[in-house]
Amino acid sequence: MPIVKFTSADVALMARMMRAEAVGEGNLGMLSVGNVIVNRTKADCLDFGDVRTIRDVIFQVQGGNYSFEAVQKGNVFYQRARSNEKKLARKNLKFWRQHPSKYALWYFNPYGPCPPTWYGEPFSGQYKNHCYYEPAAGTCDSVY
Repeated sequence: MPIVKFTSADVALMARMMRAEAVGEGNLGMLSVGNVIVNRTKADCLDFGDVRTIRDVIFQVQGGNYSFEAVQKGNVFYQRARSNEKKLARKNLKFWRQHPSKYALWYFNPYGPCPPTWYGEPFSGQYKNHCYYEPAAGTCDSVY
């Protein structure tokens, strides 16, 4: 059973984002980014109380900028989704979850060591260049 409702257009959109954000980190890196997208879709808290679809998450604007840098800066995001990334996106949407992004709502590439918190949210782990952060205990039970 899928974690969130999705269409084939959602799969392609999510696949494009996963590739744009983490193609250099291989399939596991792209799946980790996919976890964050799915988690934001199901989270009913913090900055994600009003996003309910994959499209809402991908094109969410916070502080005047898109939440995902690839939307405004990445030409990879605007390329057609490939079959491998679509397969990975479907895997995420059908319940693939793994540490460190299992419950993560945020990630970033610090180009250095991962800080223990990011905007007050605890570090959940690192995969290659990306640091993952999940909500502090009790602040977003809908993601767990």
